[in-house]
Amino acid sequence: MRTPILYRKRLIPDECILLKDDLLLHRDKEVIITKWNTIRPKKTLHHGISCYFLTQGIKVSKFYDHSSNFICWYCDIISHSYDENTDTFIFTDLLADVIIYPDGFVKVVDLDELADALKNGLMSSEMVHKTLMQLNHLLTLIYNGSIAKLQQYIELSEAASDS
Repeated sequence: MRTPILYRKRLIPDECILLKDDLLLHRDKEVIITKWNTIRPKKTLHHGISCYFLTQGIKVSKFYDHSSNFICWYCDIISHSYDENTDTFIFTDLLADVIIYPDGFVKVVDLDELADALKNGLMSSEMVHKTLMQLNHLLTLIYNGSIAKLQQYIELSEAASDS
C-alpha cells in the first residue's frame, strides 16, 4: 500500500502540520484510515484512529486516553486537496465538530469559530454554507443511526491491527 503524505491544516489557529508519525492502516479512493498519537500532549487524550471520508467531507476519529480507555468519537467537518504528483493530501479542518460520548450524548462544538472565520474573512460564505451542509449530513447520520456504518471502518481496522 502506497503511503501518502498527509497534512492537517487548521484555520484557527492558522497552522499546517505534516502528520509524519501517523500510521496508515487503509487507503482507497474514498477512505484513508490512520492511527496516531497526539501531536501536542493533552491531559486525557493520548492516541486514536481517524477515518477520512474523502467524498463526504467528514473525518471520524476514535479517541483514547493514556491507558487506552475509549473517550469518545470525534467528528470533524473537513475539506481536502490532493496533489497526485507528490501523493499529498491537505486536510483542512472546517471548524464545526461533533462529539459522540460513550453514553450516546451528542454535542456540536466550535460553531463560534466557524462564525469568527466568516467574520474575519478566513472562510467565504460559500465555504461556510458547504460546511453547514456537511454538518447537517453528519448530524442526520448520527440521529438516524447510520453513523455506525462510518464507525465500522475504524472498528474493523482496529480488529485487523490487533490481530
